[in-house]
Amino acid sequence: MSERFDALTDQHISFIEDQHIYFVGTAANEGSVNVSPKGMDSFRVINQSLVMWLNLTGSGNETAAHLRENDRMTIMFCSFDRQPLILRLYGRATVFHPRDDGWNQRAAQFPDYTGARQIFEVKLDLVQTSCGFAVPYYQLLGERPTLNKWADGRGREGVEDYWQEKNTVSLDGKDTGIASR
Repeated sequence: MSERFDALTDQHISFIEDQHIYFVGTAANEGSVNVSPKGMDSFRVINQSLVMWLNLTGSGNETAAHLRENDRMTIMFCSFDRQPLILRLYGRATVFHPRDDGWNQRAAQFPDYTGARQIFEVKLDLVQTSCGFAVPYYQLLGERPTLNKWADGRGREGVEDYWQEKNTVSLDGKDTGIASR
């Protein structure tokens, strides 16, 4: 039922473009494993072996902390409507903050979200599909405007202050790398 691929195919890329949600999994060398749902217009396929996703400000910053110790990342897409399918992207990730060289070039590929916090670039090692026969049907009602309203209300400087208050340390007490302004 599952198939392995060395890189994304055109069919995989088309499937990704149709999805409205994806999940990101990371783990440091020790401590909690993190899986985060992601949405909005925040994912890009650069080529068949390279993807990027824009991380918006949230209550935690586990992914960034984990990558400081271990660069492994899994991204999962699954179909909730048509033909069942699960698509997993396994790879090695690099984090880019707004202060980093290369940020502007990468950020230009996404909408200008006030809450943009990091961009993760993932070099793919393995692509895997599986059936998804047990994934239930769900219907998309729309995107939530809440996160953008929150960030826009604070403004960029207020968002960066929030990073210092809430996003500098992971659940396991690991540095997220965001405090270095």
